Amino acid sequence: MVAMNTTATESTSPTPKSALTRQRILDAAAEVLSRKGYAGTRLVDVAAVARVQAPAIYYYFASRDELVEEVMWVGANRVRLHVEEVLAALPEDASHMDRLMVAVDAHLRYELQLSDYATASIRNAGHVPEQLRVRPAAEEALYSRLWRDLFVAAQQAGEVRADLDINVFRLLLLGAMNWVVEWWNPRTRSLDELVATAQDMVRHGAGVG
Repeated sequence: MVAMNTTATESTSPTPKSALTRQRILDAAAEVLSRKGYAGTRLVDVAAVARVQAPAIYYYFASRDELVEEVMWVGANRVRLHVEEVLAALPEDASHMDRLMVAVDAHLRYELQLSDYATASIRNAGHVPEQLRVRPAAEEALYSRLWRDLFVAAQQAGEVRADLDINVFRLLLLGAMNWVVEWWNPRTRSLDELVATAQDMVRHGAGVG
């Protein structure tokens, strides 16, 4: 999986060499953390992927934990921004259920196909020390609120069952989609099939009729 290097690639102005190196280290840490987890992530491995000497990492990050925290925050931040961007591109007359379907698609494709950051953040949320969870958790709360608003709007529009506990359903859905990173194997089922199944779960589990 290739990490999205948003900071380094989206800017149209020249980026200082030090900023490029920092971004390369961050991308490498996301890749290593997504594969090896918090306990197995070593700076020497990050350095090898980033093509720098391990001591050079300390020029940009004071410790391994500071680097891990940044990866976790970026992962939570980027998936939220990605889903928000995809939703904003929908036509104004898109139904609330269509918006939910698109959000499911965007979330799963981003975490499984587009970003090592999202995978690293999701896989390690329960394994990093509590002090490293504060900043990422704040981003995750914003993202959870985005999904709450989607379900509230759909319920108020009569597109989601009135008797549905949308808070419980939302948490179950996000938990299920996040857990996919632990078991999904593209050799046994395609990403399209996975997305369609998750969408059916929402449509038939929460929808009206």
